[in-house]
Amino acid sequence: MNYFEFYGIPESFEIDAVSLKKKFYELSKKYHPDFYAAESAEKQEEVLELSTFNNKAYQVLSNADKRTEYILRQHKLLAEGDKYPLSPDFLMEMMELNEQLIDAEDEATINTIKVSVKEASDSLNEELAQQTQDFSVKTNFDQEIAFKQILDIYYRKKYLLRIQESLNTFATR
Repeated sequence: MNYFEFYGIPESFEIDAVSLKKKFYELSKKYHPDFYAAESAEKQEEVLELSTFNNKAYQVLSNADKRTEYILRQHKLLAEGDKYPLSPDFLMEMMELNEQLIDAEDEATINTIKVSVKEASDSLNEELAQQTQDFSVKTNFDQEIAFKQILDIYYRKKYLLRIQESLNTFATR
């Protein structure tokens, strides 16, 4: 059973956060191990697994980036160790940001890099929103095209996240 099935909701990149949280609390109450203390060891183990599954499901489904990754994995579009070919233009842009970061000697330069990274991140989030909007009502053909775009955005966001982490590390020095 996947996380969407567990919560009884259709697979979607867009989730109503209030409904999701309500379902999480409902299942947390239903599968709380303390309510099964008098049950058999097998039943207690089953409930503990369901409680853990509920927590993991909520962590993933409540976070847009984790939810996107989860959906891509469910459709077998992501696998550990994949070498995704990012566009040369994007890689060049990221290499320039990395070089600027390495050469940064003052706060003004770091702030300029932060602005560039924020703009790139915002742009990727906007692209992702366009691709995932009304995804479930798209035709299968349009969904396949959108999945390819979403996968590309996912890998670009992942790359950009590494630069943000380097920027954060550099800024704390």
